[in-house]
Amino acid sequence: MSVFGKLFGGGGKGGKGPSAQEAIQKLRETEEMLTKKQEFLEKKIDQELITAKKNGTKNKRAALQALKRKKRYEKQLTQIDGTLSTIEFQREALENANTNTEVLKNMGFAAKAMKAAHENMDIDKVDDLMQDITEQQELAQEISDAISKPVGFGDEFDEPGCSDCLLEQEELDKNLLEIGGTENVPLPNVPSTSLPSRPAKKEDEDEHDMEDLQRWAMEAN
Repeated sequence: MSVFGKLFGGGGKGGKGPSAQEAIQKLRETEEMLTKKQEFLEKKIDQELITAKKNGTKNKRAALQALKRKKRYEKQLTQIDGTLSTIEFQREALENANTNTEVLKNMGFAAKAMKAAHENMDIDKVDDLMQDITEQQELAQEISDAISKPVGFGDEFDEPGCSDCLLEQEELDKNLLEIGGTENVPLPNVPSTSLPSRPAKKEDEDEHDMEDLQRWAMEAN
């Protein structure tokens, strides 16, 4: 079994492989473990460096042993850095693959839903429906225009024969202009004799009242 197989808990050939989420979790745990190992090695390197400096003049053998251990720790630290880079790359690749899987899964789900929604739709029926809608909209617009159009006194109202009336009016205006442009026509002379004067209305009423009085007096006798 490979190292990654041990890390991920993989079984034999017939065993089911881990899911992407499980693998990502395992890689994160490994990163945390290696990070702690790094911190431990860095402390050990600092300690060995202090020991080497302390024994540099007093005990050269102890100082050399400390420097050798320091180099081993540094080598291990370099190896861990490389391992962490590889694990980080693999983890990011798995996360991207997992994201793509979820995206494709959701897109497939949406495609099935769209197919189910369009299952009972016929493009010819849709075209007919849209044509009916367009016709009804045009009819509604015509009705609105007819309702809002002024009747009787509108500027656009055209009564039958109105054009003939306009022509007659233009002809009359033309004749009046021609008459106005000709010489003055002599008017008839005013009669010199005065008209007979009409009796005043007041005198007629007084005469009528006198007749009524005479008639009443005769009836009284």
